[in-house]
Amino acid sequence: MSVLGATDTGPGADHRKARAARFSILSNSGLIALKVVAGVLTGSVAIITEAVHSAVDLVASVVAYFSVRKAEEPADRSHPYGHEKVENLAAALEGVLIVLGAAIIIYEAIRKLSEGAQVEKLGLGIAVIAFSAAVNFAVSGYLYGQAKLTDSPALEGDAAHLRTDAFTSIGVLVALALVAITGVHELDAVAALVVACAIVFAGVRLVTRSSRVLVDEALPEDELERIGQAIQGYGASEVIGYHKLRARRAGSRRYIDLHVQFARGTTLERAHQLSHELQHEIRDQVGGADVLIHLEPEDALEPREPGPLDTPRTSAGQRPVSEG
Repeated sequence: MSVLGATDTGPGADHRKARAARFSILSNSGLIALKVVAGVLTGSVAIITEAVHSAVDLVASVVAYFSVRKAEEPADRSHPYGHEKVENLAAALEGVLIVLGAAIIIYEAIRKLSEGAQVEKLGLGIAVIAFSAAVNFAVSGYLYGQAKLTDSPALEGDAAHLRTDAFTSIGVLVALALVAITGVHELDAVAALVVACAIVFAGVRLVTRSSRVLVDEALPEDELERIGQAIQGYGASEVIGYHKLRARRAGSRRYIDLHVQFARGTTLERAHQLSHELQHEIRDQVGGADVLIHLEPEDALEPREPGPLDTPRTSAGQRPVSEG
């Protein structure tokens, strides 16, 4: 049973990803129309900035939709490792779009503060923003669930946008309520600036996370530990150690390669069989992994200083690991 058993990286996952991305596009399109109408009628810069925010989310949803479709394409001659990193590239692009959207909001809010502006029909604006927040919370929850189920960084990025939009909508809602209560219309522009800061933070975080995958950062420590546990717990006496473990991620797929040492006298046929069994053990711990094992005899390696990815030799009775 896989430790990542709740994650589905099979053929059905691609359909779920595309369906979730389409749903996000539809919801964002409807909210943009509502916010633009409400912003024009009320003259609220905060509502207009919310419309801009939703427009950025719409672009991000479209990017996510096409990226998950591209990522599901099989490997070909030009891309022998597949197209999974398209999802990570899309997530990074979404982060950049978020920051650009925030820049527009900041400019408009400062202009309104310097020129002054009146907000009208506050009741309509409050109703639209409250509805928008409720919809975005619901849709982002659905997208987070699908992202976790399919291990999709593109859907996770889209969900992060919508969740940020929902929280900023609450901030705008509070600001509009305060304008209605106090009559201080400048609070509308101040709320827009606060929204912009939150958007910048979300965008920078998304770009940072996606960039780590694009530059082949190693898998998290807990996943590396599970890989080691799978090897250590493997029961074949011929497997005496491993080293040069490397693991990275592309989209929802993990790529793992390592050198495994076999006891002196193990036949090539037996080592080949054991390596396939060991691959299955590792995949059970890290779902959807592409595992490559290099076979080595017990005394093949020359002594050297242990590297950062090696594990020291253990005592007899345990799964020994080469210092290699």
